[in-house]
Amino acid sequence: MTDYQELLQLNLLLQSIFQSSYDGIYVADAQANGIMVNEAYTRITGVTAEELIGKNLRDIVKEGIINESVTFKVLEKKRPITIVQKVREKEVLVTGNPIYDEHGEITYVVTNVRDISELNRLKLELQQSKALTRKYLNEIQDFKLKESMQLLMDGVVAHSKEIINVLHLVQKVAKVDSSVLILGESGVGKEVIVKMIHKASDRGNFPLIKVNCAAIPHPLLESELFGYEKGAFTGADSRGKPGLFERGNGGTIFLDEIGDMPLDLQVKLLRVLQEFEITRVGGRESIKVDVRVISATHKQLDKLVEKGEFRHDLYYRLNIVPIKIPPLRERKADIAPLAYFFLNKTNERYGFNKKFHPEVISFMEHYEWPGNIREMENLIERLVVTVDQDEIQIHDLPLSLTSQGPQMTESSLKELIEEVERKTIEQKLAEHRTTRKTARVLGISQSALVKKMQRLGIK
Repeated sequence: MTDYQELLQLNLLLQSIFQSSYDGIYVADAQANGIMVNEAYTRITGVTAEELIGKNLRDIVKEGIINESVTFKVLEKKRPITIVQKVREKEVLVTGNPIYDEHGEITYVVTNVRDISELNRLKLELQQSKALTRKYLNEIQDFKLKESMQLLMDGVVAHSKEIINVLHLVQKVAKVDSSVLILGESGVGKEVIVKMIHKASDRGNFPLIKVNCAAIPHPLLESELFGYEKGAFTGADSRGKPGLFERGNGGTIFLDEIGDMPLDLQVKLLRVLQEFEITRVGGRESIKVDVRVISATHKQLDKLVEKGEFRHDLYYRLNIVPIKIPPLRERKADIAPLAYFFLNKTNERYGFNKKFHPEVISFMEHYEWPGNIREMENLIERLVVTVDQDEIQIHDLPLSLTSQGPQMTESSLKELIEEVERKTIEQKLAEHRTTRKTARVLGISQSALVKKMQRLGIK
């Protein structure tokens, strides 16, 4: 093969490489005359090779094909330059790189062109998202004044249709004495609903007695509920003692965690619901009581009935009006108003002026909240008390929480730009080996390059 044939093959190879580049490439000589352009440049900009080759860039700028020339900047500064250029009203990212001869003079300028319309789209979406977030936060700040948005009743923030339906049912059952069974996971606010029912009823001026059936040891639960006569058992008060049913006469008794009540006591509770009378431990006489019984549990009582662990007749007596409180993860519309309610409450309590970064609210709306409202209230108090700055940000959340929370899959504009920077620096470092040479090629100082490498995690 002759030298000419080898040169011809090499030229064909270089032309193939030049045309196969995904990025647009435009080459001008030292006088800024266009001499080469690939097909990708036309695909990205819509400008044909005939409009560029053989023409000087000054004329191309005058014709309005481009708004400014990166080639002139490279010829002037004698180093690589990157700018955002408008090519017939379309924005592109262009980088001009000088090519030197053996005497150190620029002979050509190679311009790489990249389409940044996708970045612009993401930027626009980010701006729109921020605008919507600001609008949303402003509405939340005014939520107390907007009854159409939510209802605030004794600490119950209701914006979702799910909890508003619960409150409508509460208003209905408060007017009667029917037994109510409140169902829901731990932390959903069952006790708050009980208080609302009691306060809105005719018994609101009488006692509301709260009993946690799981917290009182079984041997003591009977005497706590029904009282005892003097000498009923060792250690008993010599005068005897009235039980909670007697002390709550005329009012409401709330039996929380009713699913943990032992079977023998379930029989006596059934008698109260049927006959409205109790018998003290060690006593023989029946005592009439006038109480309304509201019970609650996070367990599935119907399953306990099937297993024989809960009396079916008591279950039906308690379950006259069931009220199921949905967990917080099923009440997405309540999450932001609740978060601001607890934030304002804690700020007032401790004299702070903390606020949420929008990302925190977004995280809360996607988090599952296994501990429901109680978990949220405790978390917000913790953040208000421990975070130093006034704005609570996403990195202030406990690691155990964020590791279980939503994983963000969409990159922000900042992250995309950082990724471009990271790849560019890594590529140039691989080519030039040292930070000094790489910094010179990139047109920045060595110290600035080192700082960028540290920020981007490049070793």
